[in-house]
Amino acid sequence: MSSLVYRRDIDGLRAIAVIAVVLFHFGVPGFTGGFVGVDVFFVISGYLITSIIWRQREAGRFSFVDFWARRARRILPALFVLLAAVLVAGWFLMAPKDYEELGRSVRYQVLFVSNLLFMRQDGYFDAASDLKPLLHTWSLAVEEQFYIVFPLVLTVLSARFKHWRLALFGLLLISFGLSVWAVAQHPQKAFFLLPMRAWELLAGGMLAIAPVTQKRLTPAAAQGFSLLGLGLILMAVFGYDKSTPFPGAAALLPVLGVVVLIWANEHHTTWVGRLLSTRVMVGLGLISYSWYLWHWPVFVFGSYASVGEFGAGLTSALIALTLILGYLSWRFVETPFRERRLLAGRRQILAAAGVGILVLGLAGQALRWSDGLPQRLSEQALHYANASHWRPELMACITDDKSPADTPFCRYGTPDAPAQLLVWGDSHATALIPALQDSAERYGVNVMLASSAGCLPLEGLEHGARCAAYNRRVVRTLNTEPVSDVMLVARWSLYLYGDAKGDRGHALKAADGHYDREVAQQQLAQGLRTRIEQLRQAGHRVWLMKEAPLQPFNPPYRLSRLAMLNKPTEGTGFPLADHLKHTAFINRLFAQIAASDPGVKVLDPAPQLCDATGLCRAERDGDSLYTDDNHLSEVGAKLMLPVVAALFEAVIEPNTPGPREANSAR
Repeated sequence: MSSLVYRRDIDGLRAIAVIAVVLFHFGVPGFTGGFVGVDVFFVISGYLITSIIWRQREAGRFSFVDFWARRARRILPALFVLLAAVLVAGWFLMAPKDYEELGRSVRYQVLFVSNLLFMRQDGYFDAASDLKPLLHTWSLAVEEQFYIVFPLVLTVLSARFKHWRLALFGLLLISFGLSVWAVAQHPQKAFFLLPMRAWELLAGGMLAIAPVTQKRLTPAAAQGFSLLGLGLILMAVFGYDKSTPFPGAAALLPVLGVVVLIWANEHHTTWVGRLLSTRVMVGLGLISYSWYLWHWPVFVFGSYASVGEFGAGLTSALIALTLILGYLSWRFVETPFRERRLLAGRRQILAAAGVGILVLGLAGQALRWSDGLPQRLSEQALHYANASHWRPELMACITDDKSPADTPFCRYGTPDAPAQLLVWGDSHATALIPALQDSAERYGVNVMLASSAGCLPLEGLEHGARCAAYNRRVVRTLNTEPVSDVMLVARWSLYLYGDAKGDRGHALKAADGHYDREVAQQQLAQGLRTRIEQLRQAGHRVWLMKEAPLQPFNPPYRLSRLAMLNKPTEGTGFPLADHLKHTAFINRLFAQIAASDPGVKVLDPAPQLCDATGLCRAERDGDSLYTDDNHLSEVGAKLMLPVVAALFEAVIEPNTPGPREANSAR
């Protein structure tokens, strides 16, 4: 049985965890795997909570109600203050859609299930993570769920089974197995759900209830194991990144590191233990919970308020602000409640918790009912903010992993007539609907749109079984329609390089599952040539649409914030030279393919979005041209009418070869 004598080194270990998480979230170079700090917290929590429960059970003093009241006293006051603060900040800073979603996440968090909400929101068109001020509370929800369930499980097992420790270890192995399986099959579930995370808390719990042995580690062995434990944690912090499949087997490094480190310092005070026990590390560990609570909302609201990108100075200032707020929360909220200077009785704290849950839950639901209180914004700011989503008619024309497999393709022109033109691609094909629909009516051409989120329209390069099945269905349908022309549309660079944040989830991988830029380029080139050859052999002309310039920020939010601050929005955008550099490989590949086959044409949206000064604009005449950093808004899509004109003219005049490259980039 582990002692509950206060251990400064464990507070120091908390400091390592929170520092790693904060610096990772603020993008500080080097801390690419800082997200494992959450796993460090999980193991520490499992160790301490199990120690408390087991010691009290052995002394005959354990009470479920007392335990849950202590957990409420420890967690809820600081959390409730934070939730109230983000609701107030959101009033001044957030667009209606995001303020409404904030209310929803508040409601879920006070019910201890925000992890379920964020798991479901990890979809292709859900708000980016850096627009969700309470995203980090998923880990609190996991711990809260564990605190509710674990005392019951431990009580039943220890009372009913002779070898209950083995049974508990069996649960740990089952949870670990589920995590490994889910990382490959259902990564969102693996990341957010308690059954796949419980083994990390149980790892700490197993250490807490390990049978007492008389044999102790030698000082040298304790030093070695302590260094090993710290090394395992730091290997994950500095060696992992967003592309690491996580948690699963990868989480073994930080989890085992924490277990070994705590265990080694139970036997002897080690060099690592002394480092962790220094005044600075212990101080940071003491405020780690409040610091963790405040750091992410400050980052998100800082992104809103700053309008521009974070520089080193602003990043440093915001990190310092999170530390100050964390200290103030610990000093004036956490400490008075933990020391029972406020609401000292068990009934008082539980009643207050119930009131807080009710009030905050209703406040969150009120934001849902009121659609995020759009009347807070000026007319122009609201107009920009509303550009962040497509009309339901457009959303109905794109499939994803939540769509039925037999979702009909959208058709324009004469819907019941056979298609003459197929537009095939990922969500960037959907973004063209306003231009396709207008052109179909103007030219009298029947258009079929086949678009699936995150799916390349290429042979053998589909991102998962869903995309492969979708593309097979498109081919079958294409064989039954008198289609003369096929336009392939995609955010091509996403599959070559990943997104702007370095997430390579959709990037093409080598056979061993690792990313290599040259391999990705070779795969894309081969897949594109194969698909074009298939289409050409079937008698179709092929049109390749280059991707629209990708803005380095989210235009609706940037423009809305500028309008709210009464700052000019004209000139918001980025250099055309940056776009051409980013798409250089795609441009060369398209040009080579078109040069070798007169039946392949290239279309380029950039000239309609980039002006004579070399600026690729995010705004024009009071309208946002994008819904996010890469999808065109309906206004932006209408600018593509001159681009697709050559395509529609070729469809109605089959013998007209058309230009080799229409609307080429300047």
